[in-house]
Amino acid sequence: MTTPNKTPPGADPKQLERTGTVREIGSQAVWSLSSCKPGFGVDQLRDDNLETYWQSDGSQPHLVNIQFRRKTTVKTLCIYADYKSDESYTPSKISVRVGNNFHNLQEIRQLELVEPSGWIHVPLTDTHKKPIRTFMIQIAVLANHQNGRDTHMRQIKVYTPVEESSIGD
Repeated sequence: MTTPNKTPPGADPKQLERTGTVREIGSQAVWSLSSCKPGFGVDQLRDDNLETYWQSDGSQPHLVNIQFRRKTTVKTLCIYADYKSDESYTPSKISVRVGNNFHNLQEIRQLELVEPSGWIHVPLTDTHKKPIRTFMIQIAVLANHQNGRDTHMRQIKVYTPVEESSIGD
């Protein structure tokens, strides 16, 4: 019997930012959740602290909705998960959907996570490997490890490519 390989952690997204090729744009969006335990909501998901987390409080799928005021170019989504700390609360299957609003979301990625520990980098690109342009991103937790009911997500970051400026040319 073979055991599935663990999901390898990606680099800390701060390293991506230091390259100057992307910047974090989560603060430009309106965030909402399908449910949360009091004190374990959007603020904890966005506080840059890996010790805090969002905890859902309801039936699956558990949803994180990220809505932009205008159509926005998005290159990468980074999600921090920690199986050692969260065990059955750790997501094992995630769907990433994009669209103009709740009514026309299309799944563009589905991830199977095996005991993740660290940053998971999800490229948000079209069929030509170009970053997508969207008004809304939805992250749906479809299943947890050990058939857990509620979920924990520790951090989510959203990155846009930094465009070359034509000023001064």
